[in-house]
Amino acid sequence: MPVKKGDIVTRKSYEHDTLFKVMNIKGNICYLKGLDVRLYADSEVSDLSLATEEEIEELKKEEKEENDEPLDRSAFFYLPGKVLHLDGDNEYLGRCLAYYKKHNIFAVGKRVSESEVASKIRSMLQEYNPDIVIITGHDAYFRKKGKMEDIHNYKNTENFVKAVKECRRYEKSHEKLVVIAGACQSNYEELIKAGANFASSPKRVNIHCLDPAIIATTLSLTERNKEVDLIAMLEKTKYGSDGMGGIISNGLMYVGYPR
Repeated sequence: MPVKKGDIVTRKSYEHDTLFKVMNIKGNICYLKGLDVRLYADSEVSDLSLATEEEIEELKKEEKEENDEPLDRSAFFYLPGKVLHLDGDNEYLGRCLAYYKKHNIFAVGKRVSESEVASKIRSMLQEYNPDIVIITGHDAYFRKKGKMEDIHNYKNTENFVKAVKECRRYEKSHEKLVVIAGACQSNYEELIKAGANFASSPKRVNIHCLDPAIIATTLSLTERNKEVDLIAMLEKTKYGSDGMGGIISNGLMYVGYPR
């Protein structure tokens, strides 16, 4: 069957491991965007297969769901940590905002391009005063350019690092402002050194569009006097500690009484 713009496809050469949406077609080349994974790619039409409904449902089952204990609503009230989510991709941003809403977390989402996030983030921090800020979108490590350690060999890591440094100029404390930064294949070490609490990607793998939101949600819904189980939290994400990593942190939710 012919492939057209808007179709959901997989790549034969990658053993159909990722679902993509066809964003554009020029000649024999299709330009693709990951349905769940924060990834842009291009492929020859001959390498693509149309995904069936069964394949779509099966692959989506791999998305890990949180199994948080329900909150005791009988006597206490809860104030989860507030999230400011800055994303270079509007579709992924929408999915993350729906995820926060599902978990009853107050979140502000803004679509900000990766190249502009460093210049815009301070004013947004001042306006919304979040407990958690997410800086994400798209990134990639260009292996042909050179060493993994060189920040200039990444599509947007340098932009993310500048934004993280702006966050730390605004608030030095990792406890008062939690910073979650990075996207697919980002330089994890440089983001952590810049001041991020959590970042992608330790093994330079792709990450799921919800991975930063999963980290933020876990922190937001954990009581302030409780230390979050770092390894268990990372295991909730698509590729675990290969895709996301960070520092041991306390929760950000206030609990009050009486309700």
